Amino acid sequence: MKAIVQERFGPPDVLRLADVDVPEPGPDDVLVAVRAAALNPYDWHMLRGDPLVARLFGGMGLTRPKSLVAGLDAAGRVEAVGRNVTGLRPGDEVLGYCPGAFAEYALTSPEMVVPKPAALSFEQAAALPIAATTALRGIRDVGRVRAGQRVLVNGAAGGVGTFAVQFAAASGAEVTGVCGTANVDLVASLGASSVVDHTSADFTDTDDPYDVILDNVGNRPLRQLRGALVRSGTLVVNAGGSPGHVFGAVGSTLRAVVVNCVVRQRLTPLPDRRERFFLLAVTDAVEKGTLSPVLDRMYPLADVAEGLRYVERGHARGKVVVTVA
Repeated sequence: MKAIVQERFGPPDVLRLADVDVPEPGPDDVLVAVRAAALNPYDWHMLRGDPLVARLFGGMGLTRPKSLVAGLDAAGRVEAVGRNVTGLRPGDEVLGYCPGAFAEYALTSPEMVVPKPAALSFEQAAALPIAATTALRGIRDVGRVRAGQRVLVNGAAGGVGTFAVQFAAASGAEVTGVCGTANVDLVASLGASSVVDHTSADFTDTDDPYDVILDNVGNRPLRQLRGALVRSGTLVVNAGGSPGHVFGAVGSTLRAVVVNCVVRQRLTPLPDRRERFFLLAVTDAVEKGTLSPVLDRMYPLADVAEGLRYVERGHARGKVVVTVA
């Protein structure tokens, strides 16, 4: 099969299209024929082994990538299932977490995929797993957003941000989105009652502080973010950052955790969690019409490196997707 392989850490140039063996499903595995995959900040972190400190935790490898084939988010059709797998059969259309998603076939477990909503294309479905579940957890579970609260989403036009605005609006909150000039109308169309253009205004300079801030960008000092919160408000820190750092967003996240111990406000990171429960909650929102993916660009499988360069620049409008078949 065709796949995007990565044999060392580095910039997108280290990726190459190659012929590799199709994975062989074990008794508890599901083999998915990938139709589309999403590009996420997660992917460039794994590509570069960045930040360097993250390599010590074992998820990406210490001196070289743990996985030969890159990618995680995918949508496609079940090609084969192991003898112990129930509830799935060849031909089922699914979306979810499929390690090695930048390939014609990827192996996963039945707990990591859910049925694809019929109304979504494979490209739209592939946009959901990481970004939409992160937004859901940031707004509902960690931010604990309630109807009537004032909620601000920094990075509202990005992959997580476009979903977060929709989830917050659906909860009955008064949503403010922060984005660039070109995306003001988009963010308003997703349910934001007000939009701050970060090129002409500073969202932390406000006389009407917020109950919850979801920070997807990490471009403001912690003291400024705290100043934009009510005394009992919640700051949800969702990484941010750019390539080429030793500590990257890990440093700002740890800072928030330490300060949280001595202030009344809740300053809390948004941990990475991949569970079927969250995928089902996201697809349920799609089925109910309260959530819709925003697609920016689509690249063919051979151009994954170019797509990652675009994602790394941090200006994607919604999600960037790879078409596989």
